[in-house]
Amino acid sequence: MLIPEQSLPQELEIPDQTQFEVKASRNLVQWLREQKVSLAFTTPPLKLFLIGVKTDNRLSIFERTFNRCLGIATTQNSLYLSTRYEIWKLENVLPQGQIMNDGYDKQYVPRIVYRTGFLGIHDVAVDNSGRVIFVNTRFGCLATLSERYSFIPLWHPPFLSGIRPGDRCHLNGLAMKDGSPAYVTSVSQTDEFDGWRQHRANGGCIVDVKTNDVIVTGLSMPHSPRWYQDRLWLTNSGTGEFGYVNFATGRFEPIVFAPGFLRGLCFVGDYAVVGSSKPRHGDIYSGLALDDALKKHGEAPRLGFFIINLRTGEIENWLLLEGNLRELYDVVALPLVRQPMALGLISEEIQNQIWFNPFPS
Repeated sequence: MLIPEQSLPQELEIPDQTQFEVKASRNLVQWLREQKVSLAFTTPPLKLFLIGVKTDNRLSIFERTFNRCLGIATTQNSLYLSTRYEIWKLENVLPQGQIMNDGYDKQYVPRIVYRTGFLGIHDVAVDNSGRVIFVNTRFGCLATLSERYSFIPLWHPPFLSGIRPGDRCHLNGLAMKDGSPAYVTSVSQTDEFDGWRQHRANGGCIVDVKTNDVIVTGLSMPHSPRWYQDRLWLTNSGTGEFGYVNFATGRFEPIVFAPGFLRGLCFVGDYAVVGSSKPRHGDIYSGLALDDALKKHGEAPRLGFFIINLRTGEIENWLLLEGNLRELYDVVALPLVRQPMALGLISEEIQNQIWFNPFPS
């Protein structure tokens, strides 16, 4: 674990007036510039963060408040964000090449909302036809949006007896491959309400969506499966490890330990960006092998993200949040974006900023 070298005094406020501090590795700004990328991540229960580089080469940290924001998906000009009982589509309103006076080159505005009811939506993705697909954790299935219903079920794992309310196995993660759902992660294979809570230490599994085969077992609260460079990557959150699936042996192969409950994953070139949360004594993230691993490494759990070189397995850069926030759920890359921002739903900016096409075709 790298020791923080540079403190960035970003005093941001959330509704209860709690303040927190952002710290980043010395070379994070340089890495973002070299990779020509910005990042977005969620910290439940309230915040969407957008991380980029200002015109004066300082780190840009922009946040907005959404109720229990979890999963994020991106397309070229859009962000999809799951919240407590909704999925929001935020659309960039800036034409390509336009820069705002304060340097922002993307301005994401909440445009469309689907009110799903409380489904415990975790990972969100967009398939190759533009359809939004999400993990409906409360009903234990993959689902899509509907203009009439709360959701349309698409698939459920073979160990669940059907699609009904009640979080039984804690289905949470979705990996897309060639634009279609390919793999999911689940904390257990139980079929009774809340049964997953007794299997957090080693009951986790990965399921092949197309074949219904359980391809890996014995995991500890796995999250964030992603298909990248012909490998299925994921976080074995309960052990603090990031790695990939060895299909020949049916085993998870860790490549690095990082100090936190790892969850949230995206890729930029030869790098993985892995989110990290702080488990608390007595919550569902404590009492796992991660506790002993942190003691062994002499580390405290961290909230933020780590940038890992896939060729070496080394943590090369990081961003950490210090304060009362404790969880990070998802992180996504925004390619060819330098300094993103978004409108929120609390202040008056959402009603006072108006865009239209003066020359409709």
